Amino acid sequence: MADIIRIGLIQSKNDVDGDEPVHLHKEKAIEKHERMVREAAAKGAQIICLQEIFYGPYFCAEQQPKWYESAEEVPNGPTVQHFSSLARELGTVLILPVYERVGIGTYYNTAAVIDADGTYLGKYRKQHIPHVGVGSSGCGFWEKYYFKPGNLGYPVFETAFAKVGVYICYDRHFPEGARLLGLNGAEIVFNPSATVAGLSEYLWKLEQPAHAVANGYYVAAINRVGTEAPWNMGEFYGQSYLVDPRGQFVAMGSRDQDEVIVAEMDRNKIHEVRDTWQFYRDRRPETYEDMVKLLP
Repeated sequence: MADIIRIGLIQSKNDVDGDEPVHLHKEKAIEKHERMVREAAAKGAQIICLQEIFYGPYFCAEQQPKWYESAEEVPNGPTVQHFSSLARELGTVLILPVYERVGIGTYYNTAAVIDADGTYLGKYRKQHIPHVGVGSSGCGFWEKYYFKPGNLGYPVFETAFAKVGVYICYDRHFPEGARLLGLNGAEIVFNPSATVAGLSEYLWKLEQPAHAVANGYYVAAINRVGTEAPWNMGEFYGQSYLVDPRGQFVAMGSRDQDEVIVAEMDRNKIHEVRDTWQFYRDRRPETYEDMVKLLP
């Protein structure tokens, strides 16, 4: 593997009103994101990540069974199959966050990892599922209505260019999984998100750089942009970024524009930081048992 890897992050607004049919959302968003993936590849990106459930609005703003229609099997659904072909054509690794259906009616918030030859490597299912209101209009992050908690652990995928881990949106508030991704060998962790201005915005540039430092890897944080009708529950504030193991921002996107951010990850910096700060050597896991006990 080369020492320098070019990382592509795609942030985008949703262009279709939430009252429109599910199939229209998916059609328009997939067309748009394919164009943006091609743009990222043309700029030299070797690993590209899209935003959380990229092919529609952040529908968890409401509790409406219509959105179950957007779920697909992973990897056999049409969206993963389509982007697997695209990854093979472009020679890029893709992190593809989708709404996953298993069997008749079990649903997960999932990211498929596709290698540069189009091979499906596996998936990560979002572990921590929020369920909280936003403002006084009845909107919120009503994710427990749509998703079961993930059950596949914290896998790391050895792609053509780097060892990749995935965390999804609300997961970023939990340091335990971030550490496990490091212990499992991640060199870079992608966090595709859908988060609005307000309560947690100040944490956007705080928590994930801290994960990068504590675990000695790069973090790529992706957030959508714009305000989504008819809910209008807040501004998705973009600012997708790549941060290095020293907590330094390598690149950052705008707050309110569709954008393809491409920046370099340096594997040598991972080794340098881990040799300087021996956090893995100095861990004391035998003293942490109380952390995983259930509260009464």
